[in-house]
Amino acid sequence: MRKFIERAIEKLPKLDEEQIRALIRDLATEHERIELVLDSMNVGVLVSATDNSLVLVNKAAERLLPFTTHEWYERPVWSAIADREISDFVQQTLLNQESAHDREFTLDGNGANRILSCSILPLVGSGRIQGNILHIEDITEKRGREARLRRAESLASLTTLAAGVAHEIKNPLGSIGIHIQLLQKALQSSMDSEQIDHERMQSYIEVVNEEVDRLNRIVVDFLFAVRPIDVQLEERNLNEVVHELLEFVKYELEEAGIELVANLEEGLDPIHLDEKYLKQALMNMMKNAIAAMPDGGTLRVTTTQRGDDAILCISDNGVGMTDEVMAKIFEPYFTTKDFGSGIGLTLVYKVIKEHRGEIAVLSQPGKGTTFTITFPVPQKEQHLLGWNGDQA
Repeated sequence: MRKFIERAIEKLPKLDEEQIRALIRDLATEHERIELVLDSMNVGVLVSATDNSLVLVNKAAERLLPFTTHEWYERPVWSAIADREISDFVQQTLLNQESAHDREFTLDGNGANRILSCSILPLVGSGRIQGNILHIEDITEKRGREARLRRAESLASLTTLAAGVAHEIKNPLGSIGIHIQLLQKALQSSMDSEQIDHERMQSYIEVVNEEVDRLNRIVVDFLFAVRPIDVQLEERNLNEVVHELLEFVKYELEEAGIELVANLEEGLDPIHLDEKYLKQALMNMMKNAIAAMPDGGTLRVTTTQRGDDAILCISDNGVGMTDEVMAKIFEPYFTTKDFGSGIGLTLVYKVIKEHRGEIAVLSQPGKGTTFTITFPVPQKEQHLLGWNGDQA
């Protein structure tokens, strides 16, 4: 369209009155079409000039944002926005020549809260910044769906956990019941014979005590699994935490005949983490790797950064897992060990989620297992630097 206008301007002296009128009608039609597109969008768009004055507002923006007045043109963007929090955010971002992405604000509209996501981006043309675009999206329903999904996932997890607890409790309760019956019979027998078999009764009581302790451990594990983790996220270097942990476990790896191969990429951006909980989770994973290599092997630990993600990989060349086992490893009380609690990898999954991360596993029987953990890198504010096109 711009090239068409430029060519029309060049030919303007050669055009007669009717041709000029036709050109103006075409331009008006094109302008109307662009306005129609903008007004048909369900996201709000506000455009400001280089002096931050408001030059364009679409219908969705009028509907989503509270304005101080409808005479907003040729005045600073922030002065036209009635909500103080959003107005201050826009003013600070534009005056500091920064960009912002998906900043969320909650508005009270007639008793029902609305959540708006606001982004400020540069308006670039001809190799230079010609203003800014304020993008507004109503994400109330989206956040509602996410909350409902989380509740559904929590309910499903709790159902699975409850089933696991019921299964785990059934065995010790059965054992306690049997040994109490044996105690009753032994007491009745001693009353009949007037002789007490202390040794036999003591053995029954010891079994009951062991099963009570087992029940207590199940309850403690259950409470840990359902209670929220109070993580204290601080900006730290992932490599430092991993290096400290590897120094701690290297002697245990040597005793198990396991070679440690660490490749920690330098220059990783800091991430938000809780050192105590993250080390606990990673230690669980390394303990599992050691158990998977009873005859020794190689443990590989690598860190790298890809775009906005910091990635940690923990690999072993141990016994590996089948697809069926892989599908269940993060479920509470699922274990392939003879004396495992089945809570270890549930803890790992929970801690990684609290760090806003993702964890994936790849394994093959006889070929080992690789856990890949992805952590988000906090975004830094970017300054918008203008370019006039004359620089080399």
